[in-house]
Amino acid sequence: MHVINVIIPAYNEEASIGLVIGDIPAIVNQVIVVNNNSSDNTAQVAQSAGATVLTEKSKGYGYACLKAMDYIKNQEIKPDVIVFMDGDYSDYPEELMSVIAPIIDKDIDLVIGTRSAVGRAKNSMTPQQLFGNWLATSLMRLFFNATYTDLGPFRAIKYSKLLALEMQDKTYGWTVEMQLKVLKKKFSYTEVPVKYRERIGVSKVSGTVKGTVMAGIKILGWIFKYSMKK
Repeated sequence: MHVINVIIPAYNEEASIGLVIGDIPAIVNQVIVVNNNSSDNTAQVAQSAGATVLTEKSKGYGYACLKAMDYIKNQEIKPDVIVFMDGDYSDYPEELMSVIAPIIDKDIDLVIGTRSAVGRAKNSMTPQQLFGNWLATSLMRLFFNATYTDLGPFRAIKYSKLLALEMQDKTYGWTVEMQLKVLKKKFSYTEVPVKYRERIGVSKVSGTVKGTVMAGIKILGWIFKYSMKK
């Protein structure tokens, strides 16, 4: 039996976090919600829903993920698989089984849940998100012969491989850093199509001009940094 932990960074997701936790399959051993300096009741709702709640006051997706990893490192029982998903209910947590299946059944190291046009609700992704995904994955294909089609946040990775990546990014570049380092280390990866709906609330990244620009800079920065190391 595999030990599975879910990590959910959350900033002001009071209206959605309980729904996310409630839809996570019972096979998951622990759901870790990292309250990323929320000003609402995200932490209380997550705790009431049964999650382990951590607090990270430094705002940033990567900060929250690193906080969760530090917590896991100090646990007696280590997970075999880590699943990342968002706390805004745009993902379908019940699809977790299909996202982890390639790891369990085929020994794949990383699985990206891809938000394909078929399973993606209209207006669930902004034009800048769609363009950013296309640009980032096209550059990774150009520079590294990668087959990624998305930087989707709903993803699963073997815990041992995640540690080996020595993740560093503290803000917007977390997902692309992970995918680039998997390429560099020649770990196996695949994609699984997942459904995607309009999020509850306003996006902290693509919902603002500043967030969009900063995310774009970070993502392109990681790609060009690694292209120089080839």
